[in-house]
Amino acid sequence: MTRKERANNVKKRNYFTKYGEKAKRVLEKLLDKYADEGLENLESMFILKVNPFDELGTPIVIVKEFCVKDKYLMAIKELEKEIYQIA
Repeated sequence: MTRKERANNVKKRNYFTKYGEKAKRVLEKLLDKYADEGLENLESMFILKVNPFDELGTPIVIVKEFCVKDKYLMAIKELEKEIYQIA
């Protein structure tokens, strides 16, 4: 499967419904970044400093949407599992 196909499968499974609206938007943008660039960037906190994330606020503001950094990182790990889950 291509990265775009994997990303679309995650979107179809409504994985993001357990998150608040802003956190959901961050995860959707991360998923789009994954489809374009791969998994490496998904795990980097630096990604929160570049477009389109800079439009959502600073990395600190973005991480606060998940309450704390540990929950943000856990959400990223869960997203990675969802990406590679067999449909």
